[in-house]
Amino acid sequence: MTDHSPARVTYCTTLDSPVGPLLLTADDSGALTSLSVPGQKGGRTRLPEWRDAPDLFRAAEEQLAAYFAGELKDFQLEFSTKGSVFREEVWAALDSVPYGETTTYGAIAASIGAPRAAVRAVGGAIGANPLLIVRPCHRVIGASGSLTGYAGGLERKQQLLGLEGYLTVG
Repeated sequence: MTDHSPARVTYCTTLDSPVGPLLLTADDSGALTSLSVPGQKGGRTRLPEWRDAPDLFRAAEEQLAAYFAGELKDFQLEFSTKGSVFREEVWAALDSVPYGETTTYGAIAASIGAPRAAVRAVGGAIGANPLLIVRPCHRVIGASGSLTGYAGGLERKQQLLGLEGYLTVG
């Protein structure tokens, strides 16, 4: 049996930002599917078959510019990410962490009803977040207050937390 359904198209654009170039992808509905930075653990890299479509990303571009200017605290973008039920629960919990505040891996686990022993799994789900910055995984810190891992790199995590007024970046 041959699949005759149309191939899914991935649209993309690259935006400059204070934390380096941002690679954004969207599906054919225009929903944001990923936001990656260079060198990101598990991040996306541009593929030759992707189609450049900067106009499709105008809302994301405007909101990211406002965020980096300190004028936007909550993104209002349509997302389309796919993960296991567990990952989707963790990602939804990330979406509820307010601008300028942090939470811990244990608090995320508790918020989704996962046992304390699930902290590593929560960390894995957070590390697999395909939407850096707009889904605020940078706001998750260690129980001791340490800036534990960040797929985009600890320097970027410090920059983002500094921008949000949580850290003094000097």
